[in-house]
Amino acid sequence: VQLQASGGGLVQAGGSLRLSCAASGRTFSMYAVGWFRQAPGKEREFVAAVTWTGSMTSYDASVKGRFTISRDNAKNTVYLQMNSLKPEDTAVYYCAARIRPGILTSDEYHYWGQGTLVTVSS
Repeated sequence: VQLQASGGGLVQAGGSLRLSCAASGRTFSMYAVGWFRQAPGKEREFVAAVTWTGSMTSYDASVKGRFTISRDNAKNTVYLQMNSLKPEDTAVYYCAARIRPGILTSDEYHYWGQGTLVTVSS
């Protein structure tokens, strides 16, 4: 499975961005896709995840109510709609896929894409 993240950029606080994660290869083997982020000097952290069937989603408390994860199986793409962005959302965002069921919030994902930088100015 190959993952391509895109959609990052510079936005003012309170603004919105939509990230995309396009999957290719053995996508039928995917159980879930998640978004993680890593801010400068900080550890990577979980943001949101969705099962490939769409039956379950999970969000970190810091983004719940502001971010929405969704998937388009026909396009093999997972989206992260980010609203009401805050400067503390500034980070490199990564998408990842797991092929086995498990705790969506853990970082035990099998495939990782390259990151896309999101910068939120105050």
